[in-house]
Amino acid sequence: MPVKYGIIGCGAIAQRRHIPECATNAESKVAALADPAADRVAELATKYGAKAFADYKEMLAKADIDAVVVAGPNALHAQQSIDALNAGKHVLCEKPMATTRDDAKAMMQAAEKNKKFLMIGLNQRLMPPHVKAKEILQSGRLGKVLSFRTAFKHPGPEGWSVDAGKSWFFKKAQAFMGVAGDLGVHKADLMRWLLEQEFTEVGGFVSTLDKRDTEGNLVDLDDNAYLTLKTDGGIIGSMILSWTNYGAEENYTVVYCQKGVLSLGVDPVYGVVVSYSNGDREQHKVGEMSTNLKQVASGIIDSFTKCIQTNTPPEIDGQEGYKSLDVILTAMEAGHQGRILKIGAGPAAR
Repeated sequence: MPVKYGIIGCGAIAQRRHIPECATNAESKVAALADPAADRVAELATKYGAKAFADYKEMLAKADIDAVVVAGPNALHAQQSIDALNAGKHVLCEKPMATTRDDAKAMMQAAEKNKKFLMIGLNQRLMPPHVKAKEILQSGRLGKVLSFRTAFKHPGPEGWSVDAGKSWFFKKAQAFMGVAGDLGVHKADLMRWLLEQEFTEVGGFVSTLDKRDTEGNLVDLDDNAYLTLKTDGGIIGSMILSWTNYGAEENYTVVYCQKGVLSLGVDPVYGVVVSYSNGDREQHKVGEMSTNLKQVASGIIDSFTKCIQTNTPPEIDGQEGYKSLDVILTAMEAGHQGRILKIGAGPAAR
């Protein structure tokens, strides 16, 4: 039997990723949709043969579903996930999983209490170039990793969101975090996974440079972040995040090793390029990375569906989501304080 999904929040990420990826997987089914925008949810429900609900709690109580995708504003992720877990549903939650460490921990506790899976939508781990890159790093042929630089930069969420400039992305009460939460948590998770090390220190600048609300005022959320990080193994690196890259989107990573350099998303044809110190070169054409302008399959629904059907806990679970969130929350605190902060220490220790 296919896994029957209920999706909470029918905005851009649901419409462009979760709903179609669920519909095209023979082992999953879009069974119910919940969104307070009545016309939106009704139209999508008709298109995908699902039941429509204005209230997600009603969906949890009445719909015949096995799992829930939480895909609305950041500030709603924790409570909606906890409600779904308490209703006996597995949960796939969009990133960032929560806006506070305590909320993220409460989500994990709810999953454990109800013996249900909690997976976080940190899809960069699943992108083919990144999977190939990890294989190369694990092979040892580049030697020890010394440093890295990574970036995720695009023109901003107004070109992506179904509500354009009125999007919840620009409303602090709903988003809490700007570009750091939107793009930075992806990069924090990717680098933790690629390097197989945890970040221990972070500092940098977190700023609002150009994004404005519909009245022309600067938004009160970060639209740029330039971060420096250090791992528990001594690797140092930089992370550049931007909602004000008004040219082509950039999503790249360069890893500097003892025996050469590994470049991801730099070459327009070859997603993975290895330049060895002896002059040798490898070029790998291994599939694409999803961008705002060009969506390719993320693998998130496929992965979660398989976990449920085989009763196998997801690799990208609540604990992984928490660790990546903690990096970004600490980075935001460090940027606002103008200090280098230790990750994992918690605000009280600072």
